[in-house]
Amino acid sequence: MRKGKRELVGYPQDMCDPFKLSGCCDGFMTPQRDLSIPCLTGKTTRTTVRLGLYFVPFFFSAMSEIEPPRYVLVKMSFGAMKTSLSSLRCAGLVGLAAANLSGCLAPTALDHAVLAYNEAATDIIDKQILLNIARAARHQPIHFTALSSIAATYNVTFNAGATPALTGNSGGLMMPVFGGSVAENPTVSIVPVEGEAFTKRMLAPLQENKLTLLLRQGMDVDMALRLMAQEFRTFREGEEVAYTNKPSDRTGYSFFRRLVLHLSSIQDRNRLYVEPMFFTQSWTLPASAITPEGFAALEQGYEIRFEPATNSYLLSKKVTGRLMITNYDPDNLPEAERIRLNREAENSPPNEIAVDIRKDYPGGEFPIHGTFRLRSFQGILDFIGRSITEEPEYDIPPDPRTPPVRENPASTVDIVETDSRPSDAGLAVEFAGRYYSLRPETGHQWNLEAFRLLYQLYQMTVTDLPTFGTPSITIAK
Repeated sequence: MRKGKRELVGYPQDMCDPFKLSGCCDGFMTPQRDLSIPCLTGKTTRTTVRLGLYFVPFFFSAMSEIEPPRYVLVKMSFGAMKTSLSSLRCAGLVGLAAANLSGCLAPTALDHAVLAYNEAATDIIDKQILLNIARAARHQPIHFTALSSIAATYNVTFNAGATPALTGNSGGLMMPVFGGSVAENPTVSIVPVEGEAFTKRMLAPLQENKLTLLLRQGMDVDMALRLMAQEFRTFREGEEVAYTNKPSDRTGYSFFRRLVLHLSSIQDRNRLYVEPMFFTQSWTLPASAITPEGFAALEQGYEIRFEPATNSYLLSKKVTGRLMITNYDPDNLPEAERIRLNREAENSPPNEIAVDIRKDYPGGEFPIHGTFRLRSFQGILDFIGRSITEEPEYDIPPDPRTPPVRENPASTVDIVETDSRPSDAGLAVEFAGRYYSLRPETGHQWNLEAFRLLYQLYQMTVTDLPTFGTPSITIAK
């Protein structure tokens, strides 16, 4: 039964004729209303919809040439027509699916962005390290550039709608219309890594705590010392002797290689210790020399015991001494021996780490006592650069007292210099018309592990970069 009639005037005819210009008629409709669109041809295109409380845009596709706009009377009458019930339900589901799909696009874009930029940033550092090795090989100054910030803005849009099917005056079939777009606008801040602070860190010898940190993570001691150590120093007949990690010094280089290989054999048996010396240090003070205020201050950091026989106070304190590489647990030594070893180690600079391989313990058939002197990161790059052509490394057999070991490659980091890019190279850079790449390996990937160690040392050396007040990644929907 018809209860009322509403007339709306204001839409051009060409915007409502499905066989003319493209346009749209949007409206909030109550259940069971029909939309009548009379045109100049005398025909009326009628589409009856049942929307409930849905808000659905209708898109009409252009099918003919553009004509001047004319106004048409839009009549909305109440009625009970059932032909479009399923169509409107489909339209509602389309709108709901569109809203859900647009919400899923943002996490997908974020996941892709984070992984892609992470891979790109890591690849840049790897190539710069390899490039600076090539520069060092040609006696050129090294230079690093870093990404200080990445601001990636993603605009994700998605729209959906429905349009009447081209069925003429019969039927109420609705066809979905989808559209969307994704736009990326990255802003990358690149800064040179330079200045006095960075140069000092590049030229300063590495500290013993950096070597210890790597060894405690399971790094091969042979690989770490061949890369980081400049020489091994010890005393022979009262004189200090240095065995350099330099291929041109055949005597020193051969002894150095055999020594670190023997340490690796002890490590393979899980009997190599890299621990500081712990001991208790004591002092005796006359009772008359301690005031009440001083006594209260000493109680904060020392254990105090009064000795009536001497009318004095015995002060003791737990001390953490220097690090040492041993083939025994230092805590099992007498405290006096630990104090002696620590005093001996304290005579060395911070870039030296003490070694004490004793008899009667695993690996004791090759006793070692001395210190490894570590070099700077600049020195490491120079060492690898010279080994390409100017001062290549060579095979050194293990000491007869050393048991078999798994790995003993000739080169610490094997860099190949070629006229063209090798087809099987995973990492390669071009410098001065030549290509430099890591030599591919089969089996144990010593080369890749050594280069990964080089990457970690660079991260320990580089200073904090300046950052800007920009978001890392922004995604707008």
